[in-house]
Amino acid sequence: MAAIAFTNATIFDGVSDEAVPGMNVLVVDGCIEAVSEHPFTGDAMTVFDLGGRTLMPGLIDAHAHVFAINLVEEHNRNIPLTEMTARAVPRIRKMLDRGFTSVRDVAGGDVGIRNAIAQGYIPGPRLFVGGPALSQIGGHGDHRSTTDESLDIDLNASAFHFTCRIVDGVDTIRSVVRNEMRKGADHIKVLASGGVGSPNDAIEVPQFSEDEIRVVVQEAAVRGKYVCAHAYESAAIQHSIRAGVRTIEHGNLINAETAAMVAAADAFVVPTLVAYEVTAQHGERLGLSPYVMSKLNMVNDAGIAMLGLCQDAGVQLGFGTDLMGDMEFAQLEELAIRARAQRPVDVLKSATSVNAKIVQRSGELGVIAPGAIADIIVVDGDPLKDISVLTEPEKNLRLIMKDGGIYRTDLTAN
Repeated sequence: MAAIAFTNATIFDGVSDEAVPGMNVLVVDGCIEAVSEHPFTGDAMTVFDLGGRTLMPGLIDAHAHVFAINLVEEHNRNIPLTEMTARAVPRIRKMLDRGFTSVRDVAGGDVGIRNAIAQGYIPGPRLFVGGPALSQIGGHGDHRSTTDESLDIDLNASAFHFTCRIVDGVDTIRSVVRNEMRKGADHIKVLASGGVGSPNDAIEVPQFSEDEIRVVVQEAAVRGKYVCAHAYESAAIQHSIRAGVRTIEHGNLINAETAAMVAAADAFVVPTLVAYEVTAQHGERLGLSPYVMSKLNMVNDAGIAMLGLCQDAGVQLGFGTDLMGDMEFAQLEELAIRARAQRPVDVLKSATSVNAKIVQRSGELGVIAPGAIADIIVVDGDPLKDISVLTEPEKNLRLIMKDGGIYRTDLTAN
């Protein structure tokens, strides 16, 4: 029995409004066995005296793309999948280096990369994957040229095609969803509106009919899974919620009426504000078109207002980043951006216990509690008072534990 004790810790448990000093945590065989104000005793125990440092759950990013090796999709056109995977490996490792012990990939991440991490071939966060996102013809995921009439696209042809599948009609969609479920997808993503990065579709235009989205929801629900929907504007969000979608990704252009509708459905919104702010700073230099830049600026301006509307309506807010290519370095900056409009503790709950609920692992992930999986980070400072301490992991992140194993630490055990 492998036992690790953390003593003299200030614990943020992922659900409480306050961190509690003078606490101790016992990890045995990959799980948290006890959380107590009393010290633990035993001979076969590795002990870390944290000296009052903050111990908290590993972070969860509920909107990421591990295979998004380029910001501009067109740059992926001639990249083989082997090269895409090789370039993704350091991206994945750096997510864990930042303290993200779990990540939900919402377009492209497949069971292969999920299993490779789980089996220890690649160091990285626990992955929840949905395979390719579903796009209608002419939708957010349709990056074909105007002269390309082929709909029979081979997802295994290159990195350009790997993250999205073009599909129309209830019967075809049903078959595609069943096939992704067969392969072991954790969720399914539909592209229910136009988007920022796509060159031809307006953000405000809803995509897919409610019947098409509803069949995705039905097929996922039969297997205990759920659907997330890329949607910015209220019309697309409303038709997604009516169809039974569980999480709305982005949601920047939501209005108060629609936020109330999301809350009443017990659904979630997963903001990804850092993607717009950081990409707006670098997008033109990296080759984004003027049309894409104009869409980027529109959603960037609306992001903070969306947080207020959702909070006022009682919407459950997850935590996501959606960073592509070189922008992935800014993953932790989402914490600071969100803290402009939210209490730091609410942002931290979004990135821990709320996101654990989104990935259907409530009580197992995102909490410091007996019976939970031992995904733990230890940081200098108090992120509930100053969330920016988490944005400098090379300085303040002192220990990362995933599944009860110490991935990295500079602390010395007694």
